[in-house]
Amino acid sequence: MKLIYQNMLGFLLIIVTTISIIGYSEIGYARNQAYTQNYQRMEGYANSLGDLAEADGKNGTALLNNNFLNQLQFVLHGDDVHLRIFNDKNQQIYPKTDSDIQLSKTVFNTLQNGQEIRIQNNHDENSPIRSTKDAYTGVLVPWMNGRNLVGIAWISSRVKHVERPIYTAKRNLLRALLITVAVGLLMSFIISYYSTKRIKKLSRATQKVAAGDFDVHIPHKDSDEIDQLAENFNKMVKALKQSNEEVKAQEKRRDQFMADAAHEMRTPLTTINGILEGLQYDAIPEESKPKSIALMQHETKRLIRLVNENLDYEKIRNNQIMLYKVNFNAVPVLHDLRSQLMQNAKKANDQLQVVAPDEVEVYADRDRFTQIMVNLIQNAIQFTHDGKIKIISQRLEHGAQFSVQDNGIGMDEKQMKFIFERFFKADPSRARLGTGESGLGLSIVSSLVKQHGGKIEVKSEPEKGSIFIVTLYDKGYEQFVKKKK
Repeated sequence: MKLIYQNMLGFLLIIVTTISIIGYSEIGYARNQAYTQNYQRMEGYANSLGDLAEADGKNGTALLNNNFLNQLQFVLHGDDVHLRIFNDKNQQIYPKTDSDIQLSKTVFNTLQNGQEIRIQNNHDENSPIRSTKDAYTGVLVPWMNGRNLVGIAWISSRVKHVERPIYTAKRNLLRALLITVAVGLLMSFIISYYSTKRIKKLSRATQKVAAGDFDVHIPHKDSDEIDQLAENFNKMVKALKQSNEEVKAQEKRRDQFMADAAHEMRTPLTTINGILEGLQYDAIPEESKPKSIALMQHETKRLIRLVNENLDYEKIRNNQIMLYKVNFNAVPVLHDLRSQLMQNAKKANDQLQVVAPDEVEVYADRDRFTQIMVNLIQNAIQFTHDGKIKIISQRLEHGAQFSVQDNGIGMDEKQMKFIFERFFKADPSRARLGTGESGLGLSIVSSLVKQHGGKIEVKSEPEKGSIFIVTLYDKGYEQFVKKKK
């Protein structure tokens, strides 16, 4: 069943149930009122006749002669009221009949004690008065003179006459129910249509998102739960769009990496294969063979480095390496790295400078710390020409901080966002051999710093240079980041 029909059915059930409860209560109230008023009216007649009967102390019913009662019955007949009179001997004295009509002993004894009897319907099984052709309701009122019974008045009227207002109330209730159902159908359709219309918008938007359209936006007014759902949907679509863009960017960088890796591997392999063919067919002069072999070794090292960087990154990313962390002075390590990388810096006409006190104690794995700083310094050399690169070190409270600052090409915000991701190159066109051309160096740095419980930050502006800041904390102060599930 469609939601709109479910909502309409729900509204109608509520309406019908409410009207039925109200109608049942109203009819019950109308019935009680009708019978109560009828009892009071007939008791009034009976009491008035009783006053006349008590006026004669000798014979209480003497004043109520047949002529008077016939005239009274004629008057009451127009109101559908019927009268019967019994004397103190339980004999019906009006109207006169050939047979001797008496009340049952139980009823007479009750009346003789001065108790009034109300009869709602003499067709009921529990009625104290025998049933008649038509159903009657009425009262039996004793006339008392002190403690002595003077007479009994039985005044009654047809039940259908008393329940006439109840029938009218039922008809009115049925009419109101039909009108209410009709109006309820219309209103429930409008309300359900409005609600399901907004849900259909969400459904259509969901289908578009499933088809890959992440530019969907559902307008809302923040008035109810459906609007809250629409707001959450918009947030979800925005997040999915960002994730999709990041996935595409990752795919693009991966494809670029594969192309770069294929190119980097094809070049040395081609060189090696050419030299081997030359050696095989003695096409290389004897004096050129040492140079050719040295070139093969250089190209082979390039291939090994490319493979090792990928394997190293996977091990670091999957926590498959063991860190042997100790306290040591990092300054000698930085000076050694300056000496080792000075040749690369000279090729780019860069100045390489260490700015540090005599001692900066750090708690880290010495080899991995060296790997972190080598990658950062090589990255600075790669993107700096005719510039200056500073390696800065200092102690902090509960840690040590190391910065690699250059005045090279720098990066914009978009590049900084992905700089630590695998395969990313800030400027692939300016990558040079031997200086992290695989696009894995900074990814390895970021993973190693995190495994040390430290943090890495980058600040950069295009054409003004970059600064990478690594903070490694003392033992017991590491900031370990929980992995996402």
